[in-house]
Amino acid sequence: MFFFDPLYFVFALPALLLAMWAQFRVQSAYRKWSQVPNARGLNGFDVARTLMQNENLSHVQVERIDGMLTDHYDPRGAVMRLSEGSLQPSVAAMAIVAHELGHAAQDQEGYFWLRARAGIVGIANIGSSLGTILFFIGLMLTAFASGTFGYTIATVGLILFSAAVAFTLVTLPVEFNASARARQMLQRNGLVTAQEMNGVNAVLNAAALTYVAAAAQAIAQLLYFATLLAGRRED
Repeated sequence: MFFFDPLYFVFALPALLLAMWAQFRVQSAYRKWSQVPNARGLNGFDVARTLMQNENLSHVQVERIDGMLTDHYDPRGAVMRLSEGSLQPSVAAMAIVAHELGHAAQDQEGYFWLRARAGIVGIANIGSSLGTILFFIGLMLTAFASGTFGYTIATVGLILFSAAVAFTLVTLPVEFNASARARQMLQRNGLVTAQEMNGVNAVLNAAALTYVAAAAQAIAQLLYFATLLAGRRED
């Protein structure tokens, strides 16, 4: 019954449409600018080497990773992992490499929001899975059993899921700041022309939209859960 609740689509549909639009923007921007060579002919490794040397990030290790757009920075070992597409001499590759090194710069200086995200990642992972399970178990108990036990279980599930929502919100300043640092590093080191900066902005802005969409989806689901729980309390 819960899985076919029309009310769910009232909350979820706008966020879902935003997520679809964000994914389209990412794919479109990446497809376009990954085919545009940068003026200096620098591949991803070249860009990484130049920025790490000039931005005091020489301690960062660079590794290859399978997949497309799977690039990420791992603060646990100060490792930047780049996918095959990001190793090409394209404008898109420059944007992605600089973005990940933006995270490395955050890590080096102890950027507050990066540390905050790392601090809640464990409970957020638990909340995204166990929180949802507990919520629906508790909600079913309220329908078939008297007393407040089911309502309490559902409330615990809602609180746990809220941690997952908080993670998506904390991620926003982390990603926005990394992109801002990426733009500054590329310009400061003279790696991009004015035209190439348009491509860098297109790639980074599209990527940022995916994180906004993820936060919107998480908030929409939390509001849906809260509405269901409020209805059970009134019953």
